[in-house]
Amino acid sequence: MSTQHHDILIIGAGLSGIGAACHFSRNCPTKSIAILERRQAIGGTWDLFRYPGIRSDSDMFTFGYSFKPWVESRVLADGPSIKQYMTDTAKEYGVDKKIHYGRQVINSNFSTKTGLWTVEAKDEASGESEKFTANFLMVCTGYYNYDKGYRPTFPNEKAFKGDIIHPQFWPENLDYSGKRVVIIGSGATAITLLPTMTDKAAHVTMLQRSPTYIMSVPAIDPVARALQKVLPEKAVYRLNRIRNIGLQRMLFQASRKRPAAVKRLLLGMVKKQLAGSGIDMRHFTPSYQPWDQRLCVVPNGDLFKVLREGKASIATDHIEKFTTNGILLKSGEEIPADIIITATGLDVQMTGGMNLKVDNKSAAAKTRLTYKGVLVEGIPNAAMVFGYTNASWTLKADLASEYVCRLINHMDEKGYRTVEVHDHDNLVTEDTVLGSLSSGYIQRAADNLPRQGSKAPFRVVQDYLRDVPLMRFTPIDDGYLQFDGKPARAPSGLSRVTAPLKAAFGRG
Repeated sequence: MSTQHHDILIIGAGLSGIGAACHFSRNCPTKSIAILERRQAIGGTWDLFRYPGIRSDSDMFTFGYSFKPWVESRVLADGPSIKQYMTDTAKEYGVDKKIHYGRQVINSNFSTKTGLWTVEAKDEASGESEKFTANFLMVCTGYYNYDKGYRPTFPNEKAFKGDIIHPQFWPENLDYSGKRVVIIGSGATAITLLPTMTDKAAHVTMLQRSPTYIMSVPAIDPVARALQKVLPEKAVYRLNRIRNIGLQRMLFQASRKRPAAVKRLLLGMVKKQLAGSGIDMRHFTPSYQPWDQRLCVVPNGDLFKVLREGKASIATDHIEKFTTNGILLKSGEEIPADIIITATGLDVQMTGGMNLKVDNKSAAAKTRLTYKGVLVEGIPNAAMVFGYTNASWTLKADLASEYVCRLINHMDEKGYRTVEVHDHDNLVTEDTVLGSLSSGYIQRAADNLPRQGSKAPFRVVQDYLRDVPLMRFTPIDDGYLQFDGKPARAPSGLSRVTAPLKAAFGRG
């Protein structure tokens, strides 16, 4: 079995992994890095999902990296464009040459004696095992299972004569021309597929148990387009990024403080889109408050347009059973279908399915406390990247990587080999690292997710503006970190840090 050693080993070449590698290249240039990626290409989510119309559900000025301007004026980008953006970024920083493709990580063990991680990976092409050792492990695998999606079993499925498809495994060259399509679900995938498939399908129906809040946004950002004519790309990116971070936060905070007002606003926007169509607003009126689950967005109201034109429809009901020619609802209505798409969500999985161990003992993250949403209690020299659930994933992924760079540089400066987090005050709660959203995929996975604490730095606040000083400017040695196995000093509280406003919105 061959063995390679690197200073930093990154697991995953998706949005977080490529971003982390670029941050290390920028801020820890003397460190050797390697990336292990199970797939055969950069991209992660954006390489896996191939369903029609796949796109971001966050604006690209905040979804892009802090150090790499998104130069188009499109608000939401399609999957291939996002993948190309990531590929270009990797090439620009030379990290594309550091990726080992087709490597499935099986085991990862940290030895307190040697201060090293030993990672066993299988080359899926040859079947041979490889060993990698590293001083620091960066887990950038996201939070869902690439091998399977969440797929409930419906009564009488086998009776259906058509095709049943999960969007995570979209068949190549699927021909849905002239077909009647039913999409089960109401989240971002379903509202993307609905308008996209009407170009060829005879009719598309979105079947939902309960509605989701949906907001229309411009496909092209008029402010960005105007600024791009007179300002440098970097300045345009920074200005639009600042604006959109502020707008995201304002909407989220308003949803928490004045949910009834935000609900009226969102539903009022939907009513305007559906004016004169006769479509019942109950299909767009959730039982929960805004931002109890993630808000869905559609470019230029494309979803509402196909509904008004009669190319698509929405049914809000429960499934009684599948039939030979479609789906029978609890109400007694039967929806005819040739193709049924189960846009029923993700199967949440931590660490890409690999086994984490410390001194050959299981170190499953699900029972452990997270520190700054990045380090995990009791797992030395390792970080996990979790993005925001109420804003663009990349905003937190960027901050997490910047923090790890600071941590590694601090360890080098002080001559430390190992770092480990300790909770002196038993601050663990039942809240998970993914926050308090009531989305089904988060609730289903609650027992398998790392925990967060009752106060900083163990509390995950899901707030970029509060995380910036915490991640970028507070002292590394704050009393919660134990270096080289020595007892951590008593925490003295987080320092108050004042920084220029521009520091809150990305560097580079």
